[in-house]
Amino acid sequence: MSAFKQVDVFTKVAYRGNPVAVVMDGSGIDDEALQRFANWTNLSETTFVLPPTDPTADYRVRIFTTDTELPFAGHPTIGTCHAWLEDGGQPKNPGVVIQECAAGLITLRQDDSGRLAFAAPPLTRSGAVDEDDISMTCRVLGIDRSEIVDAQWADNGPGWLAVQLIDADAVLALQPDFAAVENYDIGVVGAAPLGVVGPSRTGDVDAPTDIEVRAFFRSSGQAAEDPVTGSLNAALAQWLLGNGTLTSPYVASQGTALGRAGRVYVEEADGEIWVGGDAVTCIDGTVNL
Repeated sequence: MSAFKQVDVFTKVAYRGNPVAVVMDGSGIDDEALQRFANWTNLSETTFVLPPTDPTADYRVRIFTTDTELPFAGHPTIGTCHAWLEDGGQPKNPGVVIQECAAGLITLRQDDSGRLAFAAPPLTRSGAVDEDDISMTCRVLGIDRSEIVDAQWADNGPGWLAVQLIDADAVLALQPDFAAVENYDIGVVGAAPLGVVGPSRTGDVDAPTDIEVRAFFRSSGQAAEDPVTGSLNAALAQWLLGNGTLTSPYVASQGTALGRAGRVYVEEADGEIWVGGDAVTCIDGTVNL
């Protein structure tokens, strides 16, 4: 039996963000059982907290989708850290948490409001996208090639191909054809207006934001839109801050098309890009594994 939490991430308001299941003690459970439980929760990710193997880390986490293990994912990182702190976890260095995962060590920090932010991990793949992949992306998104302003690989683990459209309205108007191709991980972003970033926002769910983001994926026969995606927003930040499209700080909105109100807070400071969000515990109890 282990303590168990279900945490809504990238929101201050419960049931408006992206949920993650967190098993607070995954010790002694074999991989098959971990994967079976993650499949059973039927959430985009389920995480299992373990003792760290690196002496500098505060805890170790394994991150599973319904059918595979991921080296890194953003909303499970914030959700797991929120759950670990709420469960009494004490970081070695106050205000800074070091998470160990398959992608390496991820640094998180917590501001005075309690909001957590992680340092964006390095991209494992970046650069221009070839025209065959852009054509595939157009088929999935149901748009013409001329509607894509730019496209880049923005992969920090899940495999994101990132596409920039003219504005947020174009992003929200997308009606993707999930059956168009077999496998893809596509992130779409549009600013309102393109390249013009407003002042830092309050974080209220009804307040305006600087960009709109959507994330589409299809793997092992399953297709979906992710409500709010930390890994994608981290990769988009590295791309769009790097080429001058956006300036720091900015706020991304995601999940609007699904009736959610995700808010991702991005800031460049001390040589790092920090990707932050609020988190709310919605389920708190125990689980038998």
